[in-house]
This record gives sequence, C-alpha cells and structure tokens, in this order.
Amino acid sequence: MSVHIRNNVRVQGSGPATLVFAHGFGCDQNMWRLVEPAFRKSFQTILFDVVGCGKSDLSAYEIVRYSSLKGYAQDIVEIIEEFADGPVIFVGHSVSAMAGVIAANMRPELIGAHVMVGPSPSYINDGEYFGGFSREDIDSLLETLESNYLGWSSSMAPAIMGAPGQPHLGVELTNSFCQTDPDIAKRFARVTFLSDNRNDVAKLLAPALIIQSSDDIIAPVEVGRYLNKVIPDNRLEVIENVGHCPHLSAPDLCINSIQSFIESVQGRIAHGG
Repeated sequence: MSVHIRNNVRVQGSGPATLVFAHGFGCDQNMWRLVEPAFRKSFQTILFDVVGCGKSDLSAYEIVRYSSLKGYAQDIVEIIEEFADGPVIFVGHSVSAMAGVIAANMRPELIGAHVMVGPSPSYINDGEYFGGFSREDIDSLLETLESNYLGWSSSMAPAIMGAPGQPHLGVELTNSFCQTDPDIAKRFARVTFLSDNRNDVAKLLAPALIIQSSDDIIAPVEVGRYLNKVIPDNRLEVIENVGHCPHLSAPDLCINSIQSFIESVQGRIAHGG
C-alpha cells in the first residue's frame, strides 16, 4: 500500500522548506485548517491522517506496529522521505508531537526543527514530575473509554477542547472522536496515555518551539515548563487559551508563534527530505 493512500497525504504550496502537520488523538488533518493555510503561501505543507483516523486506510492498521508510538513515528519518517522537499519543520499536536520526537531520534537528519502544540512526554505523575494525572486517573479514564467510547467522547471532548466562548469547537471535537474507529481509538488511547517519552525528549537535538495553553486539562503548564528544562534547544511560549487545541481556539496566536520561530531557526536547520 502506498504511503499516500495509507495516511491520506495532502501536499500543498511550495517554498524553501516543508512544514509537516500532524494531528492528535481522535482528530484528523482538518484540525489544522485555521493554521496551515497561513504557511502554504511561503512553504510546502504536508497534511496527513494518522492510521485509524480521518480518511486514512483502516486496512493499514496493524496491532503490533501501532502498539507503541514507534509505529506512528515510522509512518512520519516514510511520509517525510516520500513527500518533503528541503528542510522539514514538524508541527505536531499532543501525542503526535511525541511521535515526531521519536521519528527525529530515529532519523535525526530528516527533521530540522519541531513545533509542539500542547505536548506531554508523560501524562502520569512520577515523583517530582507532574504530568497532571495519577496512574489511577489514567486507568479510570481508559476503563471508561473502553467500556463506552461514544459516551466518553461526548463528555470528554468538550472538556478537552475548552474554548468556553466557542462551544461549536467542542461539538466538532466530539464528532471527530465519534467518527474514529472505536477499536482502533481504544488501542491508540492506551498508547497515548501510557507512553513515557521523557528520555526521548531529552535526546532531541533539533530546535523546538513548545506552544503551551495557559489553561489545559490535558497538558498543564507544568508540563511545558518541564519540557523547557529538558529539551536542549527550545523556546516555550505560553499563550492565553483555555483548552488543549489552541490551533483551533486561538489560531492567530499559534500562527504568530510559529512564524516567529521559523524566522529564528530557518538559517540553521539542517537540510532534510
């Protein structure tokens, strides 16, 4: 099966570098519709659906391959190898930010810089590390999700989205969750919420921008501060936003942050693709 069909890859624009946009759990590439168009005028952009989400080919889903983020990271490597032109800036939301880190550690020459939107290397509190949830919290979340995925989606999606002044966004995220294959979503949830990528982020060599919402129940500000301490070359920007999806609820702030970051690193990112 071709990578294009597997991940429903969409390539647009042209320019001196390529921005690869990767969506988070239960979403699809449409979640970037308010941000990506601002960059296709000056850069090549790549949008894709994670296998099991959106219009990806569900027949490509392999339980063993996607039992960890390494399988998703391998997909990212293959997408970049086939479609990217020039240096690559990987823009990942939530769990895809971590898949991008793993991909970069697998193939450091492929990704010149990272933009992480609402990233978390581990959701579970561990000693002095604050991820926002106890192991009991996560076990309860996964148990509810696995026993009643549609009910979980209806109650959790609006809370994850936040954006109290834009209730239609919560409805949109609920619909996105509900359109994801339930069995795949349950497995992807386990991969997402039980992964610990703290060692991976500490090894990241490329420059990174961390975009952190000021109020995010999934990735608290403390997580952004942790990443700011452990990633060797990074910039943390905390934007005024309630919710885990600032690329939908505060797109202009995200665009400005990304543009400023690209300007600061464009002269030194390695050639990839």
